[in-house]
Formats: sequence, C-alpha cells, structure tokens
Amino acid sequence: MDTQIVLETERLILRPFVESDAESLHRVFSDPVAMKHYPSPLDLEGTRAWIERNQKRYEEDGVGLWAMVRKVTGSVIGDCGLTIQSVEGTGELEIGFHVLRTLWGRGFATEAATACRDYAFEVLERDRVISWMCPRNIPSRYVAERIGMSFEKEVINATGAERVVYALSREQWGRLTAERSTDACDNVLNL
Repeated sequence: MDTQIVLETERLILRPFVESDAESLHRVFSDPVAMKHYPSPLDLEGTRAWIERNQKRYEEDGVGLWAMVRKVTGSVIGDCGLTIQSVEGTGELEIGFHVLRTLWGRGFATEAATACRDYAFEVLERDRVISWMCPRNIPSRYVAERIGMSFEKEVINATGAERVVYALSREQWGRLTAERSTDACDNVLNL
C-alpha cells in the first residue's frame, strides 16, 4: 500500500493506512472511553480488519479514513478522512475521525477535519459534506460545529442506532472561505 501524503496541515499528515499501523491505531480503538459511542472497543484483529476495510475504500471510492500522523513525532495518533455513508438511503460523503484520548482537547480532530472538509470541496468538488454521530457524542458534535457544519436532523442508522447529522453545503463553505480571506486581509491592514 502506497504511503503517499493525502493531506498535510500545520501539525499533521493524513496518509493511507498500511498494515504496520495496526498496533498504533489499536491504542485508540482498544480504549473503552474513546470507543464509548461504538458497540465496543476493537481487539487487534478488529483493528486490522478496520484498516483493511479502509484500504478497500481507497481502491473503490478513492477516499477513506486515513492515518493521522503527528509531524513532530511521526506517530499515528488516530484517523481522519472521508467515507461514503448511507443516510436514509442516500450516499453521503462523511468526515469521520478518532484521536488518541491522551491528545484530546488539543485541536487535532478539528485541524484534520478542516483539511478533509476543504479537500471535499476543492479537490473532490462535492456539493455537500456531513458528519454523523451518536447524539451523546458531544466532542464530535463540537468538532462538526467548529468546521462550519450545522445540525440538520436526527436519523436511525442501518443498525437501528440513533444518529445526529451535521451538514455543510458548498455555498456555506464558500462563505466561510470568504470570511477567512476577509479576516486575513483585515489583519494585514491593521498591522
């Protein structure tokens, strides 16, 4: 599997997963606190199977959840990326992520999700992106809001679990981008 860089941010690299990432990613997926909004934590074989599913997504969909690598250490600290999810029978491009619990609250999920959001609109030329999560997953809801998404609706997923859907349209993203450009210009003029 090619380990080329898909996205790069100030502190992170997002790249395809390789088999040797399993033990690092397992630190996230085996943590019962980090996985409390999932049916259960994953064992090492479950983590390997998860990586294989994403490698298949790379081939079939051109996207998937990518390894989140911290530049300063070179270590895998989680995942972030884009997957096709069926939401009420419609294929939606979703931004998803997991971060090592010892690094929560440092903005890594927001930084990676922002890069994925921009990639979806700039490179993939999508008209819309979503994130969906368990209604009680407050940190993930905050990340969705921080990257410009708004609550859209509550749904039941294929397994019968409740989910909340946050969405962002190309038009809304364009306004966010314009606001960032205006803010940057204002900052330069005020120097």
